[in-house]
Amino acid sequence: MTIGYLGPEGSYSQLAAQSFSGAVRPYSSFFALFEAIGRGEADAIVLPVENSLNGGVMQNLDLLQSSEGLVANREVVVRIDHRLLTLKGADHAAITRIYSHPQALGQCARYLNAFFPEAELIATASTSAAVSMVRTPADAGIVGPLPVGDKFELSPCTISDEPRNYTQFLLVERGAPDFTRPSKKVFLSFSCLHRPGSLIGALSAFASAGINMTRIESRPIKDRRGEYRFFVEIEADASLAQTRSALRSLEDMCSSIKILGCY
Repeated sequence: MTIGYLGPEGSYSQLAAQSFSGAVRPYSSFFALFEAIGRGEADAIVLPVENSLNGGVMQNLDLLQSSEGLVANREVVVRIDHRLLTLKGADHAAITRIYSHPQALGQCARYLNAFFPEAELIATASTSAAVSMVRTPADAGIVGPLPVGDKFELSPCTISDEPRNYTQFLLVERGAPDFTRPSKKVFLSFSCLHRPGSLIGALSAFASAGINMTRIESRPIKDRRGEYRFFVEIEADASLAQTRSALRSLEDMCSSIKILGCY
C-alpha cells in the first residue's frame, strides 16, 4: 500500500504515515493528496484533522466533506514537539524572519511574541518545508525534532506554547463506511434544519442512545449564508445496532448528513 502525506520528508505527517503499514510518499499540498488518491496514485492518504491547541484543520475538514468515495478507517495521535531551527552559531538577536506551517506558527505564538516580537512570520506548506528557507543567520524555522546536518542547530527543547501538544491524523482510503467492522469512533458531518432548537434536537440523538461526543466543530455552509455544517466525532461502535439507530434518528432531524469515517 502506498500512503501519501504532506511533505517534504521530516514532517509530522510523515511520522503519522509511517505508523501505518505501507510505503510512504510525500506530496506538496493537501489538494495534491486528494488528487493523488483520486487518480489511484496513492492507496491512502494521511490527514491532520485536529490539533489540541489550534482545534480543527479546517481545510482538511472541507476537503473531506467535498470528496466522494473516501472514508477514514484508522487514526493516530502524534505528539507535536516544535523546535527552533537556525544556522549553526546564529545570533538569535539578529533573526528577522521565521518560517513554518501556519499551524506551527500559531502553536508557538507566545514564544514568538516573547523572543522575536519584531520578526516577520512567513508561512510554508509544511514544517519540514521551512528547513530549505533557513539560508542566512537572519532566518529561522519552526520544525519537528528531525535530524539536521552540520550547518543547522535545533533548540534543545520544545518551543510550543503548550508542551502537551498533540495532533490527530486520519488514514483516508477509497471506499464507503463499513458498518460491519467494529470501531471505537465514528466521524460525521451534518447540517440542521434552519429553525429554532434544531441543533439541540440533532444532538439529542446521541444523548438518547448514551453515546458520548469527543468533538464538535462548526463551519459556514459556503452557499447558504447564516447556515452551518457541524463536524462531530462520537465514541461509538459502527457495527452496533444502537449506533446505526442513533445515526438514523439524526438523519431524520437534519437536512444533510455524511459519514466521514469509522475507526
